[in-house]
Amino acid sequence: MRAPALVTALAALLVNTAVAQAPSPWKWGPAPPSFPPGAKLAVLQGDPGQSALFTVRLDMPAGYKLPPHFHPTDEHVTVIQGTFLVGMGDKLDVAHASPLKPGAFVTAGAGQHHFGVAKGRTIVQVHAMGPFALTYVNPADDPQKKQAP
Repeated sequence: MRAPALVTALAALLVNTAVAQAPSPWKWGPAPPSFPPGAKLAVLQGDPGQSALFTVRLDMPAGYKLPPHFHPTDEHVTVIQGTFLVGMGDKLDVAHASPLKPGAFVTAGAGQHHFGVAKGRTIVQVHAMGPFALTYVNPADDPQKKQAP
Protein backbone atom coordinates (compact mmCIF):
# COMPACT_ATOMS: atom_id res chain seq x y z
CA MET A 1 0.00 0.00 0.00
CA ARG A 2 2.83 2.40 0.75
CA ALA A 3 4.52 2.05 -2.65
CA PRO A 4 1.51 3.29 -4.67
CA ALA A 5 1.09 6.25 -2.31
CA LEU A 6 4.78 7.12 -2.70
CA VAL A 7 4.59 6.89 -6.49
CA THR A 8 1.47 9.11 -6.50
CA ALA A 9 3.18 11.68 -4.25
CA LEU A 10 6.30 11.75 -6.46
CA ALA A 11 4.17 12.12 -9.59
CA ALA A 12 2.31 15.05 -7.99
CA LEU A 13 5.63 16.73 -7.20
CA LEU A 14 6.78 16.39 -10.79
CA VAL A 15 3.53 17.80 -12.18
CA ASN A 16 3.58 20.79 -9.81
CA THR A 17 7.27 21.64 -10.20
CA ALA A 18 7.89 25.23 -11.25
CA VAL A 19 10.07 25.94 -14.26
CA ALA A 20 12.82 28.39 -13.38
CA GLN A 21 14.87 30.22 -16.00
CA ALA A 22 18.18 32.01 -15.72
CA PRO A 23 18.65 35.08 -17.93
CA SER A 24 21.11 33.31 -20.25
CA PRO A 25 18.54 31.51 -22.46
CA TRP A 26 16.56 34.65 -23.23
CA LYS A 27 16.99 35.80 -26.79
CA TRP A 28 16.87 39.57 -27.15
CA GLY A 29 15.88 41.07 -30.47
CA PRO A 30 14.26 44.21 -31.82
CA ALA A 31 10.80 44.88 -30.38
CA PRO A 32 7.94 44.13 -32.81
CA PRO A 33 7.12 46.79 -35.42
CA SER A 34 4.11 47.94 -33.37
CA PHE A 35 6.63 49.54 -30.96
CA PRO A 36 8.58 52.70 -31.73
CA PRO A 37 12.06 51.76 -32.98
CA GLY A 38 14.93 51.43 -30.52
CA ALA A 39 13.61 48.97 -27.94
CA LYS A 40 14.63 45.32 -27.55
CA LEU A 41 12.35 42.50 -26.45
CA ALA A 42 12.87 39.02 -24.99
CA VAL A 43 10.14 36.41 -24.55
CA LEU A 44 10.49 34.72 -21.16
CA GLN A 45 7.38 32.57 -21.22
CA GLY A 46 4.63 31.64 -23.62
CA ASP A 47 3.90 33.04 -27.06
CA PRO A 48 2.50 36.61 -27.19
CA GLY A 49 0.73 35.71 -30.45
CA GLN A 50 -1.37 32.98 -28.85
CA SER A 51 -4.43 33.06 -26.57
CA ALA A 52 -2.47 32.21 -23.43
CA LEU A 53 -0.41 33.80 -20.67
CA PHE A 54 2.91 35.28 -21.78
CA THR A 55 5.79 37.14 -20.13
CA VAL A 56 8.23 39.43 -21.96
CA ARG A 57 10.90 41.94 -21.05
CA LEU A 58 11.24 45.25 -22.87
CA ASP A 59 14.63 47.01 -22.81
CA MET A 60 14.25 50.71 -23.65
CA PRO A 61 17.00 53.28 -24.21
CA ALA A 62 17.00 56.59 -22.31
CA GLY A 63 14.21 58.86 -23.50
CA TYR A 64 12.25 56.09 -25.22
CA LYS A 65 8.56 56.99 -25.50
CA LEU A 66 5.53 54.76 -25.82
CA PRO A 67 2.75 57.12 -26.95
CA PRO A 68 -0.75 56.71 -25.48
CA HIS A 69 -2.12 53.30 -26.37
CA PHE A 70 -4.27 50.48 -25.04
CA HIS A 71 -4.59 46.70 -25.14
CA PRO A 72 -7.57 44.31 -25.32
CA THR A 73 -6.43 42.55 -22.12
CA ASP A 74 -5.04 43.70 -18.77
CA GLU A 75 -1.32 44.49 -18.92
CA HIS A 76 0.83 43.91 -15.82
CA VAL A 77 4.19 45.72 -15.76
CA THR A 78 7.06 45.35 -13.28
CA VAL A 79 10.10 47.63 -13.46
CA ILE A 80 13.31 45.61 -13.45
CA GLN A 81 15.89 48.36 -14.06
CA GLY A 82 15.82 52.15 -14.44
CA THR A 83 12.87 54.48 -14.00
CA PHE A 84 9.68 54.07 -16.02
CA LEU A 85 7.39 57.09 -16.17
CA VAL A 86 3.81 55.83 -16.53
CA GLY A 87 0.72 57.91 -17.09
CA MET A 88 -2.90 57.35 -17.95
CA GLY A 89 -4.83 59.25 -20.57
CA ASP A 90 -4.94 60.24 -24.22
CA LYS A 91 -1.93 62.57 -24.20
CA LEU A 92 1.72 61.84 -23.39
CA ASP A 93 2.20 64.28 -20.52
CA VAL A 94 5.30 63.52 -18.43
CA ALA A 95 4.19 66.10 -15.84
CA HIS A 96 1.28 63.79 -15.00
CA ALA A 97 3.26 60.54 -15.08
CA SER A 98 4.27 58.50 -12.06
CA PRO A 99 7.95 57.53 -11.80
CA LEU A 100 8.24 53.81 -11.15
CA LYS A 101 11.57 52.48 -9.83
CA PRO A 102 12.86 48.88 -9.84
CA GLY A 103 10.40 46.57 -8.13
CA ALA A 104 7.42 48.86 -8.76
CA PHE A 105 4.36 47.33 -10.40
CA VAL A 106 1.45 48.76 -12.37
CA THR A 107 -1.59 47.25 -14.09
CA ALA A 108 -3.28 48.92 -17.03
CA GLY A 109 -6.74 47.45 -17.40
CA ALA A 110 -8.05 46.26 -20.74
CA GLY A 111 -8.91 49.28 -22.89
CA GLN A 112 -7.29 51.75 -20.47
CA HIS A 113 -5.32 54.45 -22.30
CA HIS A 114 -1.78 54.76 -20.95
CA PHE A 115 1.73 55.82 -21.97
CA GLY A 116 5.30 55.30 -20.84
CA VAL A 117 8.68 57.02 -20.99
CA ALA A 118 12.07 55.55 -20.07
CA LYS A 119 14.08 57.84 -17.83
CA GLY A 120 17.53 56.43 -18.48
CA ARG A 121 17.90 52.90 -19.81
CA THR A 122 14.90 51.02 -18.48
CA ILE A 123 13.86 47.38 -18.51
CA VAL A 124 10.31 46.33 -17.70
CA GLN A 125 8.70 42.93 -17.48
CA VAL A 126 5.21 42.60 -18.92
CA HIS A 127 2.83 39.73 -18.46
CA ALA A 128 -0.64 39.44 -19.91
CA MET A 129 -3.01 37.14 -21.72
CA GLY A 130 -2.40 36.93 -25.44
CA PRO A 131 -2.73 37.43 -28.18
CA PHE A 132 -0.79 40.66 -27.68
CA ALA A 133 -2.23 43.70 -29.42
CA LEU A 134 -1.29 47.37 -29.10
CA THR A 135 -3.59 50.10 -30.44
CA TYR A 136 -2.45 53.71 -30.42
CA VAL A 137 -4.94 56.34 -29.26
CA ASN A 138 -3.69 58.58 -32.07
CA PRO A 139 -3.26 56.43 -35.21
CA ALA A 140 -0.49 58.79 -36.38
CA ASP A 141 1.65 57.47 -33.47
CA ASP A 142 1.59 53.92 -34.87
CA PRO A 143 5.10 53.21 -36.26
CA GLN A 144 3.60 50.69 -38.68
CA LYS A 145 1.54 53.42 -40.32
CA LYS A 146 4.32 56.00 -40.55
CA GLN A 147 5.64 56.38 -44.08
CA ALA A 148 9.29 56.87 -44.89
CA PRO A 149 9.97 60.29 -46.50
